[in-house]
Amino acid sequence: MEKKVNQKAWFFVLPVVLLVAFSALIPLMTVVNYSVQDTFGNNAFFWAGTEWFTDILRSERFHSALWRQFLFSGIILAIEVPLGIAIALAMPRKGLWVPVCLVLMALPLLIPWNVVGTIWQVFARVDIGLLGHTLANLGIDFNYTQDPLDAWITVVVMDVWHWTSLVVLLCYAGLQSIPDAYYQAARIDGASKWAIFRYIQLPKLHRVLLIAVLLRFMDSFMIYTEPFVVTGGGPGSATTFLSIDLVKMAIGQFDLGRAAAFSIIYFLIILLVSWAFYTVMTGKTKESDR
Repeated sequence: MEKKVNQKAWFFVLPVVLLVAFSALIPLMTVVNYSVQDTFGNNAFFWAGTEWFTDILRSERFHSALWRQFLFSGIILAIEVPLGIAIALAMPRKGLWVPVCLVLMALPLLIPWNVVGTIWQVFARVDIGLLGHTLANLGIDFNYTQDPLDAWITVVVMDVWHWTSLVVLLCYAGLQSIPDAYYQAARIDGASKWAIFRYIQLPKLHRVLLIAVLLRFMDSFMIYTEPFVVTGGGPGSATTFLSIDLVKMAIGQFDLGRAAAFSIIYFLIILLVSWAFYTVMTGKTKESDR
């Protein structure tokens, strides 16, 4: 006998679908509409086709911002993922220190992005900032407002301080889910800490690391508020990432057609790279499970 499916559950999902349609689909269709048209004001629109997409893809400005964005995301992933794993491994598994460590790890995640940018903007200043003033007294010439390398260091360290906790909490949850029987068998076999990590902990963290890598890639690739507050995209265009360049184009220049095409290309790049990460990492997970 065929089991009947209760369709009434859709009535509970319908408000969410309508909310998503209103807050996401309608703005998306507006962006698509602007990306294929041109306007000279007075609500007079003219068909432009793929002209804006061609201009963006051929633009040296876009290529430079894209290169900076990929470089930043690559540095962030290379630092935060291994660092997050190391901190999670060092955290206690039982006892009173567990909630203390978890609260300390969660604190940076609770700070709003614009506040994080403001904190590091003041903290790294040479005249009044603790970090900048200390480095100046040590004879280190550090000025993130004038030197591109210093600006990059400030933005990267700021992001590492802000978001490594997310990787730590995810990895810690993954480590806590590993049954004790695996560790007991490893101790019986006389396995070293590296062997336990290589053959027990790391394979069991594959799915957690997939989530961590995807989240950190998407967040770092779309970063805007923190570097904009700290450096404003400078000095020059040293820290002008795709998001900052997009805002300058849309609001600063009010070039809505190019900005709409820019945002669609931006979205497709994130979608494509995230799909690539997912495909590669899920493939490795399946191989390790065999």
